[in-house]
Amino acid sequence: QVQLVESGGGLVQAGGSLRLSCAASGRTFSSDAMGWFRQAPGKEREFVAAINTSGRITYYTDSVKGRFTISRDNAKNTVYLQMNSLKPEDTAVYYCNTVEVHPGSRVVGTGSWGQGTQVTVSS
Repeated sequence: QVQLVESGGGLVQAGGSLRLSCAASGRTFSSDAMGWFRQAPGKEREFVAAINTSGRITYYTDSVKGRFTISRDNAKNTVYLQMNSLKPEDTAVYYCNTVEVHPGSRVVGTGSWGQGTQVTVSS
């Protein structure tokens, strides 16, 4: 079982940048595809970005393409989300999780959800 702790969130001005980190414990981390999700107040949790086990394949939801970059360092058991050109609509609690791709290219979290890290973008 992989345990995940998100960090790096905070308050930032529109157009600014943040880098989120997801620290994982467990010896199977390098065997798991990973992803980032977010949940805004009053909204359902939505997929943001995913990365395969080696880090060579990535996938993003349309609204963040060209602005966000997901990466991983398997030696450090850590997944990152570099967020540039942030917009107020990016305000949410961000979560990481192990992921699977279901029919229709739907990326879903497969593990337990942690507390996430709050990202607030002011206009």
